[in-house]
Amino acid sequence: MPRYTYGMATQLTLDQRIEATPGICGGKPRITGQRIRVQDIVAWYEFHGMTPDEIVAGYPQMTLADVHAALAYYHTHHDEIQRQMADDEAFVDNLRRTDPRSVLKSSGTDANGNRASS
Repeated sequence: MPRYTYGMATQLTLDQRIEATPGICGGKPRITGQRIRVQDIVAWYEFHGMTPDEIVAGYPQMTLADVHAALAYYHTHHDEIQRQMADDEAFVDNLRRTDPRSVLKSSGTDANGNRASS
């Protein structure tokens, strides 16, 4: 969904900034029109200590309002997002254990991209 039409910014409400579409990002909530999931923004904010401004600087296709909408969505749907993140972590752990070809086995990172401690 384009953010700008004929030089004027489209005004999206909070609930229009987040969407979940079957077949896109596993049906997980994401920024409307993008493949950046709410859980990605949560991981950058909570686990990597990035501020909303730093997240936008790293992903300029997003607006500051998008980041805040994702964080608001997270706080409203906390248990759902935490479950999705735990499911992803379990999937990666299982892949590391069972697939000898997995690059995740030797990467030393978890599902959120954090380095494992030695």
